[in-house]
Amino acid sequence: MRPFWLWPLVISTVSLAQSFTVQNSNTTEDLRGLSAVSASVVWASGTHGTYLRTTDGGNTWISAHVPGAETVDFRDVQAFSADEAYLLSIGTGEQSRIYKTIDGGANWTLQFTNSDPKGFFDCMAFWDRTHGIAVGDPIDGQFELIATEDGGTHWNSLPASYRPHSLAEEGAFAASGTCIAVQGGQNVLLATGVNAARVFRSLDRGVTWAATDAPIDHDGVSAGIFSIAVDNAQYGVIGGGDYRKPDLQGAHLALTEDGGVTWRVAQIQPQAFISAVALDPSNARHLLAVGSSHAAYTDDPDNRTWKASWDMNLNAATFAAPGQAVAVGPKGKVVWFRLP
Repeated sequence: MRPFWLWPLVISTVSLAQSFTVQNSNTTEDLRGLSAVSASVVWASGTHGTYLRTTDGGNTWISAHVPGAETVDFRDVQAFSADEAYLLSIGTGEQSRIYKTIDGGANWTLQFTNSDPKGFFDCMAFWDRTHGIAVGDPIDGQFELIATEDGGTHWNSLPASYRPHSLAEEGAFAASGTCIAVQGGQNVLLATGVNAARVFRSLDRGVTWAATDAPIDHDGVSAGIFSIAVDNAQYGVIGGGDYRKPDLQGAHLALTEDGGVTWRVAQIQPQAFISAVALDPSNARHLLAVGSSHAAYTDDPDNRTWKASWDMNLNAATFAAPGQAVAVGPKGKVVWFRLP
């Protein structure tokens, strides 16, 4: 099958020369965490305890390191304002941590440190600024889950009876901080990979779970679902594939229209490896997908071809406002998209 970049490219109203800007991030660290508060305020995170913040739509990015966290890799960030943000780092044992700032990064509080040497946390999501949940890879056949109801002052492990059971090698990918997503005030969805591709969904903040097999290619330890994005109704999208084969085509994008109960492969082509998916808040059918060899945009995932695509290596993406998306990648790459 032809490589991704040789597939036909259809561009309607998007001019490739004008639809994105590569911004100066003031760092060369690898970036994978991303959270947008507005078209002005965006946070990002990455290796060696790095976090970034802009308050002017990316014209200026401030990069810094969390004191005492220089050895950790921040794969997820959740921001609620220019001042308030959470950071989640990955890694075995005590490398998995959660920090919080309420003063724009001037000071950070270490809220959670994983004490289990087998533990490895992947990503987090918040219903609001005080209620959040984080997931870790399975220990003894059950996914690790912690939750807060007080803005992270306390992160409590969910009881074993609440935690979903995993398959033999199943886990979650900490590729972009988007392996877990929340809806409304109660719903949470968890996407998995590693010789598996399932979506777990809970309607009661993680007390009970149901699992659905998803039609995403998952043959291998480097394959499965990498990212999930949902709107506040019943619509959602998952993306993935095999990160070791970034140009391999396959079933790498799937949609739900019933809150995650069932999933079907999106009709759009091509479908190379997808590290992260993002939905426009003004229209969930508007989708930006990014991966290690490409980024692509559509205003309908069931169209025949993408509306625009670019040869870029990007790890994470999010919409900052209707028609405006941000993406981050290796070596401090930050890209701001303006999309129809």
